[in-house]
Amino acid sequence: MSHHTTPNKTFWTPANILTAVILAVGLALTVKRFTMGIGSVTNLTDDNPWGIWIGFDLLCGVALAAGGYTTSAAVYLFGMKKYHSAVRPAITTAFLGYAFVVFALLYDLGRYYRLPYPLTIYPGPTSFLFEVGLCVALYLTVLAIEFSPALWETLRWKKLRFWAHGLTLVLTIFGVVLSTLHQSSLGGLYLLAPSKLHPLWYSPYLTLFFFLSSIPAGLSMVIFEGGLSHKFLHHKMDETHIKEAPGVTLGFAKAAAVVLFAYFNLKWIGVALDNNWHHLATGWGTWFLVEMFGFVLVPCLMYAVAAREQNQKLAFYASIVTVLGIVLNRLNISLVAFNWQLPSELRYVPSWEEIMITVFIVTLEITVLRICLNKLPILHEHPEFKGAH
Repeated sequence: MSHHTTPNKTFWTPANILTAVILAVGLALTVKRFTMGIGSVTNLTDDNPWGIWIGFDLLCGVALAAGGYTTSAAVYLFGMKKYHSAVRPAITTAFLGYAFVVFALLYDLGRYYRLPYPLTIYPGPTSFLFEVGLCVALYLTVLAIEFSPALWETLRWKKLRFWAHGLTLVLTIFGVVLSTLHQSSLGGLYLLAPSKLHPLWYSPYLTLFFFLSSIPAGLSMVIFEGGLSHKFLHHKMDETHIKEAPGVTLGFAKAAAVVLFAYFNLKWIGVALDNNWHHLATGWGTWFLVEMFGFVLVPCLMYAVAAREQNQKLAFYASIVTVLGIVLNRLNISLVAFNWQLPSELRYVPSWEEIMITVFIVTLEITVLRICLNKLPILHEHPEFKGAH
């Protein structure tokens, strides 16, 4: 992607034209949303105050940005140095993921200037949302500092780069603690609504389920993006990166298989503890079985076979199924199985503007990610800072 916008042949590729169209429509809808109010672009009601901006942009965005803490914990806390080349791409994805989660949240909040209120004017330390807000704010700061060495290297600000790099261990520990807290409390938000959420998805262990499922989500995003980077950004990679990549893919596949298997079993323990077996015979039960078998057990077995047979392509496909499964799980909890008793005409279906704004935010994130991967030393080491760990 060339960074000057003069209409030359390399810049206006079909992908970039589509991106430009989406960004233009998104900006127009953004203006509409912030000038004419949330009702002008959404189908939200008092029955369904949270729509896809929360269910998809926030819940899925945070879960899929878990690659940051899982990868950095593996390398810096558990000493798995062979995955070192995966840290920077994972941190970049996580940083952009959280930054755009906060950006998407502004659309839902509307009164964005009140964002610091819970931390300053009205603290609500007994609330799950307060905990999520505090954690996401702190973790975004942690990720920004963890991401910053790539920027300082490009600018050749050596002192700042070594200062930021020196904080790695502290930030990794802090990041794991914060991630454990807010990944789980996003599930905790739904503990407030036992009467609204279908019994198969509602569980006193929602917090545990959310945290546990965020691990394969993060690992899968690292595998998925690694696969795409290899295809489209191979010229940006140095030898270390290319050499370590198969190990990263297969090692992460093995880890994801183990955690998905644990998650699969714990979900059934959840069903058993609340004695919800009879619900499995209903239509909702069928849908729950599709999620559990098609999107948890299937990718779990795909990962296991991929790790055993050393099959990177299978691991890549498994990562796609896992990511879809996480998205499906979060949408089931926040939208599909939420308010399941309401008659269909009172149920929430997002408006085209809501969907378009979500597409706009995702497109913007991918565009920023493309620029970062092209311009910053993320998939390769900066020549002046080689081996400077």
